[in-house]
Amino acid sequence: MATPKYLAFSAISALAVTSVCSLQALADNQRATSPSQQHHAPAPEKNTQAGELVRIVRESTARFRDSAVAEAEGYHLMFGCVSGPDAGAMGLHYVNMGLVGDGKVDATTPEIVIYEPLPNGRLRLIGADYLVFADAWNSANPTPPALMGQLFHLFEAPNRFGLPAFYTLHVWAWKDSPTGTFVNWNHNVSCDAYGG
Repeated sequence: MATPKYLAFSAISALAVTSVCSLQALADNQRATSPSQQHHAPAPEKNTQAGELVRIVRESTARFRDSAVAEAEGYHLMFGCVSGPDAGAMGLHYVNMGLVGDGKVDATTPEIVIYEPLPNGRLRLIGADYLVFADAWNSANPTPPALMGQLFHLFEAPNRFGLPAFYTLHVWAWKDSPTGTFVNWNHNVSCDAYGG
C-alpha cells in the first residue's frame, strides 16, 4: 500500500508534467499565431512558384549538360569566366543573342546557359540566366520583368559586360548557392580552372 508521502509526491510530479506540457502547447500556439513570425515566413505560393521555376529550368536545360548541344542551338561563350567581387562567380555564360534580342522572357527558353569550368577541362552545367535589354522591355511593359514571382535585377550601363542596360535573373538550378537560388553571384562557383 502506497504511503501518503508517496501519493503526495506522485500527485506533485503529475501536476508538474501537466503544467510543463500546457506551457509548451501555449508557447507553440503563441509562435504559430505571432504576427512577427507570420511576417517572416515565406508564402507557400511563392515557395511553390520558386520550386516550379527551378523545375522548369532543369527540364528546359537538361540537354545542355553537353555544351556542344548548347552551341548547336545558338548559344556561344561570351565574357569569359565571370568571377565575383569577393567570393564566388557567375561562371561561363553561353549566350543566345537571338533570344536576347527578342525583348521577351520565357521560363522554358533561357537566353543564357551557365557552366563552371572543371580542372579536367570539361564544363559542368550549373544554371540558366534570363536577360532582356532594359530599353526594349521598358518600351513595351509598365513594370520590370519577373518570372514566377522572381524579380529581375537591373544592370545599368556602362557595365562590366559592355552591354546596354539590361535586366537579368540567374537561376542556380544545377548547383546550389548558399545565398539563394536567384542571386547573381554563386559562392560555390569558381573560375579557377578557366584557361581562357
